[in-house]
Order: sequence, then C-alpha cells, then structure tokens
Amino acid sequence: MTLKTSNLAFKQRVDEQIHNEIMRKAIVMAQERIGTNRQNMANELGHWEEWRNLSKQIRNHVLANLDAYLYQLSEKVMQNGGKVFFAETAEDATNYIRQVALAKKAKKVVKSKSMVTEEIGMNHVLEAEGIKVVETDLGEYILQIAGDKPSHIVVPAIHKDRYQIQKVLQEKLGYDGPETPEAMTLFIRQKIREDFLEADIGVSGCNFAVPETGSVCLVTNEGNLRLATTVPKTHIAVMGMERIAPTFEEVDVLITMLARSAVGAKLTGYNTWLTGPRLEGETDGPEEFHLVIVDNGRSKILESEFKEVLRCIRCGACLNTCPAYRQIGGHGYGSIYPGPIGSVISPLLGGYKEFKELPYACSLCTSCNSVCPVKIPLAQLILKHREHIAQNGMTPSVERLSIFGFNFANSHPTLWKIGVNVGAKMAAKLIKNGKAPVQIGALAEWTKARDLPSAEGQSFRDWFDKRGAK
Repeated sequence: MTLKTSNLAFKQRVDEQIHNEIMRKAIVMAQERIGTNRQNMANELGHWEEWRNLSKQIRNHVLANLDAYLYQLSEKVMQNGGKVFFAETAEDATNYIRQVALAKKAKKVVKSKSMVTEEIGMNHVLEAEGIKVVETDLGEYILQIAGDKPSHIVVPAIHKDRYQIQKVLQEKLGYDGPETPEAMTLFIRQKIREDFLEADIGVSGCNFAVPETGSVCLVTNEGNLRLATTVPKTHIAVMGMERIAPTFEEVDVLITMLARSAVGAKLTGYNTWLTGPRLEGETDGPEEFHLVIVDNGRSKILESEFKEVLRCIRCGACLNTCPAYRQIGGHGYGSIYPGPIGSVISPLLGGYKEFKELPYACSLCTSCNSVCPVKIPLAQLILKHREHIAQNGMTPSVERLSIFGFNFANSHPTLWKIGVNVGAKMAAKLIKNGKAPVQIGALAEWTKARDLPSAEGQSFRDWFDKRGAK
C-alpha cells in the first residue's frame, strides 16, 4: 500500500512545509477563491442545510444497506457484460489489475484521476512489471513527471505555481513556451494525446456506482477521462466499496453537492456514466470492462465508531477551509489523504503506527464540520482518535510524564502552590520585555514561534485567599 507518501518524521515534514513560501501562498489563494465560490454557489442553490441533510441521509442509507447494494451492483454489471472483482486488501486489488494487464500483454496504461488507485499503490505494481502508467489528469501528469506527490484530493498540484510547472516542463519535456496556463495546458494535451492512442488499458476511479443500472459515474473537469475509458480496448474502474448511490435520483443530489463543495461550481465540466463494455452496434467504448471493488479496511471502519467517515464523497471542502492545511499543505500530512478527512481516515486505513500524529494536526476549530456536504463530524472523530491514542499509551513519553506530574501536583494543594510560586519567580528571571529565550526547556517548541508573556502581579490563589479573608 502507498497510503504513506513520506518517510520523514511528522515534525520534519511540518517544518519543511511551513517554510515553503510558494506552497503556502498558493494554498491561501486557492482556499480563499474556492471558499468564496463555494459560498456563492450554496447561496444560489438555496436551502443549503436541507441539501446537506438530504445528502447525509442518502449516504447513511447506503452504508446501512451496503451489502445489498454491492450485490445488486455486481449482478447488474455482470448482466451488462462486465466483470467484477471484490478486493479485500490493497494487494488483492493490485494483483487482479496486474493479472488483467499481463493477460492483455499491456505495454501502456492511461489513468484518469483516482484516489483509491493511489491508496492501493497500483502504479508501482504495474511499473514493476515493465508497464508504463501515464497519469492523464493535468495536475497528476505534472506531478508524475516531476516525481512529486499530490497535496490535495481534488486539486493535486495546488502547491505549485505556474513558474514551477514551467520549469518542470522545460527540464522533463523540453518545453520552450511561456508560463501561461493556456500554453502549458496545450503542450501537455498534445503529449498525452499520443498516450491515449497507444494505450492498451484505461484505468479510472469511480465517484459513484449505481446498482440500479450497473453504471459507474465519473466526474471531472477535463476531457481526459472520456478518452481513457473509451479509446483503450480494456477499461478497469476501481472504486472504494462505499461509493454507492442507489439510483440516478440520488446521484443527482450528490453531484449537485460535490461540484459546489469541491471547487465552487454549479457542475463539473464532464459528468460521465459508463455501463459495461461496448455493445454490438456501438461505435466506441472498451471491448472489456472490469469493476474492482476495494475494501482495504472499510468493512472494519463500517463496524466501528468511525463509520460516519465513510459518508465522504471526496469533495475536499474540509481541506479548503482548514487552518492547519493552510499552513502545512498536503505534504505535511504524509498521506495521500491530507487535511481533516485525512486526519480521520489515514489512521483507520494505515494504522496508528504510521499516522498517529495526524489527529493532532488540527486546531479543533470545527470549520470542517460546517462545510462538509454530508455532515461528517470530523472534529469529533479526530477527538476520538486522540482518545484512542492516549488510552493505548501511544502519546510521547515526555507528554505522559508531564500530564502525570500535572495531575499529581494539581491534587496536592500545597505542592501546587509551591510550584506556582517557584515557576513565577523563574519566569520573572527568564522573561524580559514579555519575551522568553528561544530555548526554554520543555517550552522550546512553543517559544520558537511564540512569545511567552511574563506572569505579572499576584497569583489567582493569593488574590482569592485575600478576598476570602475579608
């Protein structure tokens, strides 16, 4: 699995990203623009809270009846001439895709944007077999040739400005044009068009699968997806098992919320519904269609107190409002799922050993709760993670010792009073003009970036004792 995107320690990742001025500036601009557009679209739609409640109800209904809907979906896909594979693990999913590719003697695979294929590490598995995998989403393509990772679940190259992109194209592809988005997009388009024509297999994700018809719904703002799913002879769609919308009526509601929440638009540029392989008499479409339904830990989440996170429709609205994401970007999280949703789902899919720091990359401002189109209580789920981490002794030993010392002193009034008095006297000597030295023991991490005010006047206990004496 390649859920993890960096081997650096959490603090090291954060430190790197906080000092990445280009990234921070780009994310601030994107958050403000998308946030404004989202609010405008919500106001224009009207009755926004009712739409959110309806979306939540739809997703809850799906999760409560997921087994039945998955059975219905698989039956319908097979009736339509497609093949279905249920993958319990990431390895099961990638092995199946690899076997299909080898059976087809594939040399090149074109891929549209898909978070779940990133999650299972599909590209690495195919490349290990000598199969070239080409990302065809504009942002993903840029990151692939740059050897970089996505930093947003909707806008993968959000952390790069146009000058950085121009440099990548110059160094990797010999681009000699201007840094304008239009010119660079046209250049990339011409490059990718060759790959579409040469590809043996097209791989896509799946925004929603419709059991009623056995269709997969794909939402994008670029036309690459339609080429990736219709030009190659074989199409493989990969979906998380929870990505179900029972009928097109529910799809209509969820797409309405997805476009507005993701980028602040009424509708995405392309909304595509695919139903199995090409039928006799049809002029385009794949000869074979495979649907890979990925569990990879989702069944366990569904049975846990974190099951509400499976309502997620991957809109990225929580990232677009998060103050922590604003400062450290996607790479600070070290997971393909960054931001508030990543802080919840990454430890569930990848374990606390790898991602126990992520629930602490949160100020608990609850802004994510207020923008989520399916009303996932992200802040509360993050708190549950912290509770699990603390109860299972996974917090740093210094932190545990500090809390023990605080509890002990707090339960012994005399000891507490002595500690307050000694602490105040020490602070008075160390703090000058309201500022502490950069290194001040256990407070070093705090005082690196913040001023520590001096304690002025008497303590509250002394003040209260004097008032009580009167």
